[in-house]
Amino acid sequence: MQRLILVDKSVIIRKVAKRILSDLGYLVSEADDAEAAMAICKGRLPAIMIVDASLPGATDLIADIRKIPGGDDVKIYYCLVEGKLKHMMQGKRAGADDFLLKPFDRDILTKVFSNPSKTAA
Repeated sequence: MQRLILVDKSVIIRKVAKRILSDLGYLVSEADDAEAAMAICKGRLPAIMIVDASLPGATDLIADIRKIPGGDDVKIYYCLVEGKLKHMMQGKRAGADDFLLKPFDRDILTKVFSNPSKTAA
C-alpha cells in the first residue's frame, strides 16, 4: 500500500479526499500545515504528496521535501483553485511534479490516482 500525505488546512477537504484515496488503496496521512507535513515526512517519506497552494509556506514545503534524502522520489501534486500560470510556475519552481485543480471530487481523484503503481515517482 502506497503512502500518501494530504496537506490542506481545510478539515472537510482532507476528510473527503482521505476517504476517496483510502478507497483507492492508499495509506493516507493528513497535515493541516507545512510544519506538520514536514514532521511526517521526516519520519517516513510518502510516495505521493498533495499540497494545497493556498497553504502558508506551500512552496517552501515542496522545496524542503526535495532537499530530504529520497525527497526527489516523492510525486508532489500542487493543488490550485485556479489554473493561473503564475501560480503553476511557482509550484513548478519549488519542485512540484503535477497539478490538481480544486474543488476535486471522486471522479477526478479516481482518474488521477486509480492505479497506485502508475502514480509512483
